[in-house]
Amino acid sequence: MAIIVLSLGGSILLPEIDRPNIKPYISVLTRISAHHSLFVVVGGGGTARQYISLARSFDADDAFSDELGIMVTRLNATLLVGALGKAAYPGVVETHTEALCAAETGKIVVMGGITPGQTTDAVAAVLAERVQADLFINLTAVDGIYSADPRKDTSAKRYDVMTASELLGVVIGQQAVAGVNTVMDIVAVKMVERCGIPLLVMDGRDPTQLEKAIETGRYTGTLVSPDGKSPFPLQK
Repeated sequence: MAIIVLSLGGSILLPEIDRPNIKPYISVLTRISAHHSLFVVVGGGGTARQYISLARSFDADDAFSDELGIMVTRLNATLLVGALGKAAYPGVVETHTEALCAAETGKIVVMGGITPGQTTDAVAAVLAERVQADLFINLTAVDGIYSADPRKDTSAKRYDVMTASELLGVVIGQQAVAGVNTVMDIVAVKMVERCGIPLLVMDGRDPTQLEKAIETGRYTGTLVSPDGKSPFPLQK
């Protein structure tokens, strides 16, 4: 049984409150958890950004805005726990230690943000190290790591395989360009570099592709590996 940590963006799970993408994930995550130990860290997405933008219009400080964002990630996570029903641990865990304990139940463990100033990608990366994951998957709205933002630069090239240090160089380069949203933040990438756990970055809008990747090793995305080797097939 492999240990898998998913960083599931809020914009993937809830593009809009009236356009949820939760139902398709229920059966997929439940089937994956039948064969693997599964942890899911849920982001805040557009809802969190809207709350933070509103708070800043009242001159709220960054620490307050971060706390607000964490609340939204936990609300999204709570919604996922409710949707998963008996397949999930019955509560959103709030620390990595709690996640370790909750995993003893054999249920899907769901969490949101933890620390102000830290993204849920970074939370998931630390969790992957803490639980000694076999695979860390970042589910985004882009099918991998590109040399530039593919939504703005048609000449951007997708990387099939790269090292964490190469990914760090790409992220730092992209963050230097105004208005560019990177796939992962620097802290998360540094954690991936430190722990050496394979990272797969892929499009999460269709959860059946996630299941296909885990069960068959076939995917469209970018594998970040310390030695260039694939972690697939995963042990059941």
